[in-house]
Amino acid sequence: MGVLKDRFKAKADEAAVEIKDILKEHGNKVIGEVQLSQVYQGMRGITGLVSETSLLDAQEGIRFRGYSIPELQEKLPKAPGGSEPLPEGLFYLMLIGELPTEQDVTDITSLWQRRSHVPGHVFDVIDAFPISAHPMTMFVAGVMALQTESNFAQRYSEGINKKDYWDPIFDDSMDLIARLPRIAAYIYRRKYKNNKHIQPNGLLDWSGNLAHMLGYSSESFKELMRLYMTIHADHEGGNVSAHTTHLVGSALSDPFLSFAAGMNGLAGPLHGLANQEVVKWIFEMQENLQTQTPSKEQIEQYVKDTLASGKVVPGYGHAVLRKTDPRFTAQMEFGKKHMPEDPLVQTVWNVYETVPPILQGLGKVKNPWPNVDAHSGALLVHYGFVEYEFYTVLFGVSRALGVLTNLIWSRAMAMPIERPKSVTTELVKGWLKGEEQIWGE
Repeated sequence: MGVLKDRFKAKADEAAVEIKDILKEHGNKVIGEVQLSQVYQGMRGITGLVSETSLLDAQEGIRFRGYSIPELQEKLPKAPGGSEPLPEGLFYLMLIGELPTEQDVTDITSLWQRRSHVPGHVFDVIDAFPISAHPMTMFVAGVMALQTESNFAQRYSEGINKKDYWDPIFDDSMDLIARLPRIAAYIYRRKYKNNKHIQPNGLLDWSGNLAHMLGYSSESFKELMRLYMTIHADHEGGNVSAHTTHLVGSALSDPFLSFAAGMNGLAGPLHGLANQEVVKWIFEMQENLQTQTPSKEQIEQYVKDTLASGKVVPGYGHAVLRKTDPRFTAQMEFGKKHMPEDPLVQTVWNVYETVPPILQGLGKVKNPWPNVDAHSGALLVHYGFVEYEFYTVLFGVSRALGVLTNLIWSRAMAMPIERPKSVTTELVKGWLKGEEQIWGE
């Protein structure tokens, strides 16, 4: 790990000097205005965080260190004989800010393989849950059980200079990322495969080993896992899972505690659970229409009925994006390559052609286009991975790459504890009458 850690330290030292100079010269510069509606409606659009790893462009979608998803698919190293990017390469890019070489990616794979051992008590914690427990509940508990291994918690209790906080945070993050596939696969095999587990294969890459431990041996499924883990890895710093991990980490909670908090946010139906809801909605539509291949006309009517009942069409609409999510497009291209005749995948494509015009006609939806969740489940179902409650766990394994990279950078930059100002409605009413000052502490 020495080479990667040394490269990160050099980059972090350089960035720290740059940021210090920026704040010294421009720290009092006003960069925006906050509207009252934003204060009441989820702080939507308020610029209040720095996240170096990715930036969400309303027109072009997510960019990782400036690179779009199509560019990453072209430029990041691939597994031997594969065509999808290895997420180890994306992790390197987010951490260091430069495209990795083949050797850089091989080194990270080796690092994670060596650090992937999960202590027995973690499995004991997971086994204590009833089989009926949601996979995300067991996943978060497994991460929390790993906290006993925290380097940062140990070194902080012994006394550590704050300028060195990033070092054990780095080690904890690498340990956690390395062990997540084993924990996720254990939960899957316990809940859905009669507790029959598959041991890791130390010769496989991070995503390939996850596929292997889940019980899927085909090369195309391994390729899907590589694509899935790459495109779900990060999405700016303001989404619930990323922001929560950052917020809890700002209190100097270690990466295990911080990531577990972020995963509790990911488990919400308005965030990561949406990928589960998409497949559930399509299955319900097929059952309601009594066909596995509904026509576009049938889909159109079902969508209208869904909206008329006060429900939403899951997987459509995004807080920022104003066009089809490039992550959706990447998955659609994967489907065209590997499973063009699959009825469920074709249904997803028909929904894609049907839903946006209907939502546009309502005149209330700024973005009627599909996001990443609208397609991922159909690809998994093609391989027999029908347990859609588990899909959010896969999302969580991937999201670790981005949020933990950000956590390392936050400690290297000595970012302070996050503490936004809150006000009461009574104070707002007084401010509107000119009687109160609202923005002071």
